[in-house]
Amino acid sequence: PGHTAASRLRLSALCFLLQILLVLLFAAFVRYSPEGSAGQCPPQLNCSRRNQDSAFPQPRFQDVHIQVLLSLGLLLALLGRYGPGSAAVSILSIALAVQWAVLIRGFLYFFLNGKIHVGAQSVVSADFCTAAVLISTGAVLGRVNPVQMLLLALLEVTLCTLNEYILLSLMGVSDSGRSLTVHTFGAYFGLMVSRVLYQPHKDQRRREEQQDTGQQPDVFAVVGTIYLWIFWPSFTSTTTVHDGADNWAVLNTYFSLVASTVATFILSPVLYEESTPRMVQIQDATLAGMAVMGMAGEMLVTPFGALIAGFLVGLISPLGFRFFTPVLHSRLKIQDTCGVHNIHGLPGILGALLGTLLTLLATADTYGDRLELVFPLVAQGSRTVTDQALIQLSALLLTLLLATLGGCLTG
Repeated sequence: PGHTAASRLRLSALCFLLQILLVLLFAAFVRYSPEGSAGQCPPQLNCSRRNQDSAFPQPRFQDVHIQVLLSLGLLLALLGRYGPGSAAVSILSIALAVQWAVLIRGFLYFFLNGKIHVGAQSVVSADFCTAAVLISTGAVLGRVNPVQMLLLALLEVTLCTLNEYILLSLMGVSDSGRSLTVHTFGAYFGLMVSRVLYQPHKDQRRREEQQDTGQQPDVFAVVGTIYLWIFWPSFTSTTTVHDGADNWAVLNTYFSLVASTVATFILSPVLYEESTPRMVQIQDATLAGMAVMGMAGEMLVTPFGALIAGFLVGLISPLGFRFFTPVLHSRLKIQDTCGVHNIHGLPGILGALLGTLLTLLATADTYGDRLELVFPLVAQGSRTVTDQALIQLSALLLTLLLATLGGCLTG
């Protein structure tokens, strides 16, 4: 009882100190973006991002916020196994991570004359970082306490924002749906934290818990999966808000989603004894099919290309659960509680490789006016498609490096 009371007080004290610190930092630095046209935008401020703030539609903000809170929150909380407390800790992590992400992103993107200028796009981008945190917590759920979860969130938001700034702003990488900066980074960051926290004496008890999941997790998987189907295409296309340029991202994501779901019904009865896949397996295929379209969604995938990509990743995900996850645990000593490697990590890598391949096919004839939106440096003539493709590929390697090192440090 004394240990439990100390843990509660430790969490209460940490939340109090962090919130007071965040309030002081917001009071000192954060202001709303001034209204004005593009011509009035100060040259020191990132005008393209600020113009996105002024024209950002409210429904998109709602879609992304619902997606992060309900879909990822329900899917990764494993309520049936760990109880409502896991969802409560997820909500707490979201609440603090969003505030911290607004500050960190503000200093990198929107800092002018000693103030951070924020708008709707700033908060949506903060939600992206929060999604990466929720993915990472899926790898360590059940093995970290709430205090450790908050520390993980703060450290990961910092590194995730730094990774995004290097890739999108400094390197000019095209990753609108965040295959790299959310799915890949979040998955491998969490996996490395899990590796450092490896506890062999708890393996047997945890395996028994995973075998005795019952029907309750499927109920929550139904809810989370339905929200994924409804809102994730908007999540993928949120940053492509120019003149209907988001249509490709929405449609490609949806085509990939339906194909990956069908693939699950093909493979799961072969790998498992059930004649019909469980809802959790459909949920995993749904996530994988949408993660693979993160980078390539706004590119010229074509409808049949999106179907092929979704179908292949829908096969790879259950194969990963069946064959690779045991190797991950027995050989690499990585305990992946929610299987984020198969539903976020591998699809994120495949999505980056697909995006790199499609970059080589980007020409003014195939893209038209969209080329400037997807690959502005190529459209301006300052970079060839080969150079852009190499940069897209190097961004994958850099993301894996930062996620691995950051996960080790955090663990």
